[in-house]
Amino acid sequence: MKSIFFTSIIFSTINLVSQSVSKTMLRLPDTGQTSGYTTTFGEDNDYTINAPFFVVNGNGTVSDTLTGLMWQQADGGEMTIENATTYCSTLSLGGYSNWRLPSAHEAFSILNHQNNNPALNTTVFTTSTAEYWWTSDKQANDNAKIWCTNAGGGIGNHPKTETISAGGVKRFHTRAVRTISTPTIVPNHFTDNGNGTTTDNLTNLIWQKIIYSDSLTWENALTYADTLTINGNADWRLPNIKELQSINDETIINPSINTSYFSTSNINKYWSSTTLPNQTTRAWYLDTHFGITTYDTKTVKHSVICVRGNLNAATGIIEKLSNVNSELIYPNPFISTINLKFKNGTEFFELYNSFGQCIFSGFNIETQDFSKLLSGQYVLKISSRSISYIKLLKE
Repeated sequence: MKSIFFTSIIFSTINLVSQSVSKTMLRLPDTGQTSGYTTTFGEDNDYTINAPFFVVNGNGTVSDTLTGLMWQQADGGEMTIENATTYCSTLSLGGYSNWRLPSAHEAFSILNHQNNNPALNTTVFTTSTAEYWWTSDKQANDNAKIWCTNAGGGIGNHPKTETISAGGVKRFHTRAVRTISTPTIVPNHFTDNGNGTTTDNLTNLIWQKIIYSDSLTWENALTYADTLTINGNADWRLPNIKELQSINDETIINPSINTSYFSTSNINKYWSSTTLPNQTTRAWYLDTHFGITTYDTKTVKHSVICVRGNLNAATGIIEKLSNVNSELIYPNPFISTINLKFKNGTEFFELYNSFGQCIFSGFNIETQDFSKLLSGQYVLKISSRSISYIKLLKE
């Protein structure tokens, strides 16, 4: 499995003025998907980006160390949305009284897409009979519909009346959240970089602004993203479902992403790199009609938007990946040795693991035995007259 770790600044979708947003989370957690479902590189588990890490506090609360949010460990049970709002605002738990309903993005952040029914870490969160969990966000053009996460791992807009307490037949539960640190204001959610890319200032992820004009199957979408080069940057990938959902704006519809920063006026379905773990022939996608996340058979063709981020933004050791002819360095994946087709004695090599740690440096990389390295993704830095990088997979 290939693992790349990113550090990012995070977000909430509370619109203030213009593009201003309030950050209530520190980082965007990974989906938690650790299993592989294809030999094609680029699926969700090939990258580990801010792996989820929770602390059970022993007082009915759970701290998310990635987002900086504190959660109610056992949800409050089934209730109407009106009662859910009151329940959270009057809750006293763990010595705290500043509880509230989570936003759609906050609620989606704790889902674990390696699991299903519920798509949660059940060693952290108490299992319940919930089919859905309320959020504080309403559908943009219909206050009678509320954004809700579901036990299968998705998020969608649902009528208030669907829950049992309102006369429906489904179980909508409530899980309260509180903000540990004081939110800060980001003046602009997005920046148009003027080069066909858009930066999300809340996650520090860089997105393909000019969306690919064709539709692709899931496998072909993985390959397209992994081989994409824009402005000399070759480290593009198909986003996981949490990354995709992070650019959705619940205050707009048709489409539900900001067309000033993403060049589309159409309602599209965008593939993510995340597989549905209990139906592995299907993968998650974002539908920008309203912004729901759901899934489809991988052989169906959907739209593609790619994302990139610093390989190791925390330390800045490797800022970007440059194009290197992969045929010059072989085999890839490697097992024990790395071989070269170019050898003039002037190249200096540095091999970095996914944490940005240099695990080898020297002129004679072909003589090294890497058989004891853990499986995963590595980056080889080649310094001669210029500096180049290549992604390598260790089996």
